[in-house]
Amino acid sequence: MKEAVPAAHRDKPLEIWFQDEARIGQKGTLTRVWARIGSRPRAPRDSRYEWAYIFGAICPERATGVGLVLPYANCEAMNLHLAEIGRAVTPGAHAVLVLDGAGWHTSPALAVPDNLTLVCLPAYAPELNPAENIWDYLRKNKLAIRVYGTYEAIVDASCRAWNDLLAMPARLASITTRDWATV
Repeated sequence: MKEAVPAAHRDKPLEIWFQDEARIGQKGTLTRVWARIGSRPRAPRDSRYEWAYIFGAICPERATGVGLVLPYANCEAMNLHLAEIGRAVTPGAHAVLVLDGAGWHTSPALAVPDNLTLVCLPAYAPELNPAENIWDYLRKNKLAIRVYGTYEAIVDASCRAWNDLLAMPARLASITTRDWATV
């Protein structure tokens, strides 16, 4: 894994991107609902075990992102995602991609595009990755209180949720912008 911006890229414009992945599926999440005090509102809960992973990367400064919905979280999936992120970086710019220390983020088998430099966050510091806030938002607003009948329904809901968020650049920026993470 690369640890510093290569000398050949230091004079290029710099973008800061954040990456993470979330598991979405039949073992869904519940969210809070408005109800009368003392009442017990019903909410569906699925106890089956089938899911997909949303691999998401965002650039808060540009209020844009790149996502893939994949069946596994592994090195092969991460390589697909890195290639997509590399294509989304502004032409002529270099991006620093901030991510956590998952095994598939630090593997020597990663094929990191030339226009990306990976920077791993310290262990047990998810609060430093604004991509974590995206999953909170999507689960609370788009993916909670659902039962998915099939794997395809999980993929469709995940794609729709991600695309809906990207269609609102101001919301994406408000969720992910950090003062300390600006160029």
